[in-house]
Amino acid sequence: MSRADSFYINGHWVKPAAPTWFDVIDPATEAVVDRLALGNSLDVDHAVAAARAAFVDYAESSAAERIALLRRIVAIYGRREEEFAEAMRVEMGAPITFSRRGQVPRGTLHLNQMIEVLERFQFEQLQGSTLLRFEPVGVCGLITPWNWPINQIVVKIAPALAAGCTMVLKPSEYSPLSALLFAEVLDEAGVPPGVFNLVNGEGPTVGAAMAAHPGIDMLSFTGSTRAGVLVAKAAADTVKRVAQELGGKSANILLDDVNLQDAVTRGVAACFTNSGQSCSIPTRMLIPRALMAEAIQIAKRAAQSFSLGPTSAESTQLGPVVNQAQFTRVQRLIQTGIDEGAQLVTGGPGLPEGIERGYYIKPTVFAGVTAAMTIAQEEIFGPVLSMIAYDSEAEAIQIANGTDYGLAAYVQSADVERARKVGRALQAGSVHLNYPAADFAAPFGGYKQSGNGREWGEYGLREYLEVKSMVGYASV
Repeated sequence: MSRADSFYINGHWVKPAAPTWFDVIDPATEAVVDRLALGNSLDVDHAVAAARAAFVDYAESSAAERIALLRRIVAIYGRREEEFAEAMRVEMGAPITFSRRGQVPRGTLHLNQMIEVLERFQFEQLQGSTLLRFEPVGVCGLITPWNWPINQIVVKIAPALAAGCTMVLKPSEYSPLSALLFAEVLDEAGVPPGVFNLVNGEGPTVGAAMAAHPGIDMLSFTGSTRAGVLVAKAAADTVKRVAQELGGKSANILLDDVNLQDAVTRGVAACFTNSGQSCSIPTRMLIPRALMAEAIQIAKRAAQSFSLGPTSAESTQLGPVVNQAQFTRVQRLIQTGIDEGAQLVTGGPGLPEGIERGYYIKPTVFAGVTAAMTIAQEEIFGPVLSMIAYDSEAEAIQIANGTDYGLAAYVQSADVERARKVGRALQAGSVHLNYPAADFAAPFGGYKQSGNGREWGEYGLREYLEVKSMVGYASV
């Protein structure tokens, strides 16, 4: 049964005060798959009131009680993994194999990581004669994007629950189905009424009401830098804490000692992760000029090897982008790359061959890109790679740091110490050396206009805590 006509507030599924309706569209077929009720500021008021009332008791719950709750959530989520995979396939166009292997598992991984953190975290620590006491920040507003629906929901809800906070979630209206499923999981797990609340709506209405609400103590936002600026301005009058994970334009520096075949092929695959709809993926590949000609041919073969098709087919590797607006934006930026003189290696404007419906983008590689070009500066959010030549390590570092963003960066080298040295010079919250496995305990967040604050692991938990100094607590 679809919950798309309801919100989850104070432990119950309730109808919106005065809903407007939004068509949830499968981006692979352009078919309407559900109708979503969108709320307004009255629904936010209702949810915040429930969260404030629940905070009094939940803030006093023990770490052991919160650990037990998170474990129940993990178990129930695990039983419903296929439902989540199908929801994300339909709502945001993730190919089913990627949805099962890439999207869904992150919920479990982040929940288990938070359990590990909570098992060892000391909420009271003696520093000399002063007791440092870590207390929940209060009622948290959580605004999440459509590109990694469950990942982004869990990296906010799990630490908020672990800290003892209560919350109001506004998921993206483009990926509401998995969020509604997760609300069902939390309900079954026994999250106390009012601790978790969900209100669907658009950014300018529900999102803005949450950011400005005096009853919300902290606002955690993931989305575009443009929207993040608006959220921060709306939150300023109430001086609430704002944690943001925003856009990115990550550089991937290939040093001149790499296995070029491997480094370029894996770099293309990383850029095309989630059909290019990830803020931290390496969308700028920096290549020594002497190796560029060979790298172009490797990148062309790698990009052309990706399989596009129905998201229900297990062989499909690249799905569509999320909606018509995003399709139009990516097409415009591809054309801009051509107009500004970049060399189109493969891909380009228009629908891929053999595809007549859906918001599919041709896997696209540009070479001859200069650091000042639009496609080297703006976040594209589609399967589009820009290859940039450099003549020295110093120039590569300068190019890598030469955008407004600083979410992630990548360095590839046969000499790990050389990679480390370059990595230390990069202005990014996460630097990935030689395509490592994901580390779910590592802090995730950005420098510059990629945001502030950190998510994942212990640093994610700390975002939801205030620190109180009880001076003179003990005699020295």
